[in-house]
This record gives sequence, structure tokens and C-alpha cells, in this order.
Amino acid sequence: MPHFHRASVRAEAPKRLVLAAALTLSLCGAASAQTELVIATVNNGHMIEMQKLGKHFEQANPDIKLKWVTLEEGVLRQRVTTDIATKGGQFDVMTIGMYEAPIWGKKGWLQELKTDAAYDVDDLLPAVRNGLTVDGKLFAAPFYGESSMLMYRKDLADKAGVQVPERPTWPQIKDLAAKMHDPKNGVYGICLRGKPGWGDNMAFLTTLVNTFGGQWFDMQWKPQLESKPWKDAINFYVDLLKNYGPPGSAANSFNEILALTNSGKCGMWVDATIAASFVADPKQSKVADQMAFAQAPTMNTPKGANWLWSWNLAIPAGSKKVDAAQKFITWSTSKDYVQLVAKTNGWANVPTGTRKSTYASPEFQKAARFAAAEKTAIDSANPTDSTLPKSPYVGVQFAAIPEFQAIGIAVGQQMSSALAGKTSVDAALKASQVIAEREMKKGGYYK
Repeated sequence: MPHFHRASVRAEAPKRLVLAAALTLSLCGAASAQTELVIATVNNGHMIEMQKLGKHFEQANPDIKLKWVTLEEGVLRQRVTTDIATKGGQFDVMTIGMYEAPIWGKKGWLQELKTDAAYDVDDLLPAVRNGLTVDGKLFAAPFYGESSMLMYRKDLADKAGVQVPERPTWPQIKDLAAKMHDPKNGVYGICLRGKPGWGDNMAFLTTLVNTFGGQWFDMQWKPQLESKPWKDAINFYVDLLKNYGPPGSAANSFNEILALTNSGKCGMWVDATIAASFVADPKQSKVADQMAFAQAPTMNTPKGANWLWSWNLAIPAGSKKVDAAQKFITWSTSKDYVQLVAKTNGWANVPTGTRKSTYASPEFQKAARFAAAEKTAIDSANPTDSTLPKSPYVGVQFAAIPEFQAIGIAVGQQMSSALAGKTSVDAALKASQVIAEREMKKGGYYK
């Protein structure tokens, strides 16, 4: 550190104060001409990338400054839900899920998104667009979407002499899990979510129940948790993981299973299509070159066998900065944004699951071995017709009603308990039915 003579520092001080004051004034002037957009988002890879690339948007729109509030998923949900319900006005752009979009759109809590011809709204994948639309109005723009799929080690399937079909059945998966299961050598036949949460174990289990022919609620909104399809599906799941899953499955979520898969410990995994890009990446996975992909397994019906989810950007109804927010959302969910990510980080890292044009790109197809299977999965998911018996709700792995969050969390805890062997499947479903009935009666769905 340079050594200053005390007197010269004293003489410099007034000059510095004048300069600082002038700088503050000029900055205030600049700031007042700028619109500050406060964006609430989730702390996952694609969103963190969006923040880094935000400087391109700011350069093209010098009158708009972006301010990011990045939160873990559960905290984000809480914060944006409170803010929008109380009209708090903390955020100008919110990252919301496919669960919230139709509920909040219907309540009038979100601005309808107006897009221009260049945005090409018809390029959005129909399944995702439908999940974000209420009465023909688009209330959120998808940033990235996903379905679920089967990811498996082809080397182990080959060794077992099994050819995995493009859309396998659950009994076929159970047979293959038995053949792959080799715990002495640190390989488990199948890994599936067990950690409780409406978007955690219940996301997977709802798709399992759907394909077994079940549903959350019948057309009178009566919970169906003690029906035969629920009993069959949950017994099948508990039995499958008890025999061929890793120990401690009741605590495993996406990240735990991703780590197990990447270290070669899972023969098969059914989960979010977004995982395919990680397990096929040799920088992250020891078995990247062995990984193969197929559709999520089916049982009695293909309906609702694979989930549908997207993270989306939306504008709260009370926003005072609608034009700037609209501009930002259009930019960050556009075809040009996908190209920007591809140019910056390579095609294997672009946000997927939103646009037909992404999947039509030969560069993307070449970089992403899982592209075709992922698009097939997303296209086949239908949030308005995801159960064999007719259901009154929208959503594949959730029901888009406000009460579902509380019901899904409570049922998720019961299912995790049954998987851990702390309670029987029948007792867990009985308790779940009681909880669901109480919530639905409280919500005024039936007496």
C-alpha cells in the first residue's frame, strides 16, 4: 500500500468530496432514466446462465437494468406466492412453474403476455403452451420444459441379453432390474425418487398411478387414494425399490440419484428429461457413453405415464413496468436466445423443452443424443387428458388447484414412510385419503 504524507491526503480530501458528489449526481440522473426490473428466479443451471447472458439484453436496451433475486426452489415458491397474493409488488418478472401458471392466470393475478410475429408463438411445443394457457390467453412464457423418461445403462442391458423397447412396460422394467441388480459390485437395478414432496416423490408417483389407471380426484372432486390403481401402483413401487433399489431410497431425490447414476451405481432411472444431458456428459458421468434413453414405462394405459413441467417467466398483474418486463420475457424465451446460448456454451447446453425449432436444429440433434426421446415424451404428455377415467383437473403429475400443494406434501410424507417400511402401504393410503378429503372439504369442493 503506498505511503501518503498526511498533509497531502488532507489537501486531496475536499477535491475528492466534490468529485464524489458530482459522480453521485450523474449516477442518480442515469438511474432515474433507467427502469429497474426485479426478476425472481430459481437457482438452477439454466437460470444462472440467463443472468450471465443478461448483459446482452442490457446492452440492447440501455434504458432497462436487470436486478436478480435468485432463490432455492422452495423459497422461491413461497416468496412469489406471498408477493402475488398480497399484491406486494416486489417483483416485475417471476419464475413460476406450470402448476402456478393456470391457477394464477385464472385468478387474474398475472398479465396476459402479448407476443409479436417475430416471437413465433406457434413454435412453442403445444403441450407446454397448453399448460400455460387459460381461455386462449397465454399467461407465462416457457424458459425450459421437461418430461420424464427412462435412462438406462445399455452395457448392463446387453449383458443381461435384454433389448429395451422404445416404450417399455413396468413389468419389463421389473424383470430387467432383477437382472441388473448386483449390490455386491455396487450396482442397483433401479433408482427412483423417494424423498417426500408434491414436486418430489409425488411427481414420479403420480405418473405411476396414472399409468396404472388411477387419478387424484374423480369428477365430483372426491379423492381416490384408496382405489385399486393407487394400491397396485404404490405396492409395485415399494416392492421394486425394496428388492432392486439402493439402500435409503426414501431419502433420495433428483440430485442424490443423479450422483448415484453418474458414478455407475444405477442400472435404470426414471426421472426428468433434463437429467439426460447430465448423465450423457463425460465430464460429469463415469458411464456417459453407456447411457441410453427410452420412454417412461407404461402399465394399463399410456395416459399420464410421463410428466410435463416447465419453468416459465410471468408478469404479476400489479406490475408498474409491464412494457419492460414484456420485452425481457420476449428476449429470454425467444429463438434468438437459444441461438445465443448455443453460440456461447454449445448446443448441448441450450434450454430445451420449449420450441419445435430447437429440436429441428441438426446441431442440437447432434449434440444431444437424448433429443428425440425427450421431444417424444413432451409431445405425448397432455395436461388436459392425463388419466384413464375422466378427471376435473389440469396437470399430469399434479392437479392445478391451490389445495394440491398441501395435499401433495402430506401424501408424499406417507409414501416415503411406506417406502422406508415405517408403515404399510394400506395404512399410508388410508391416512392420505383422510388428509385429502379434509383439505377438499375445507376448500368447498364437496360437502
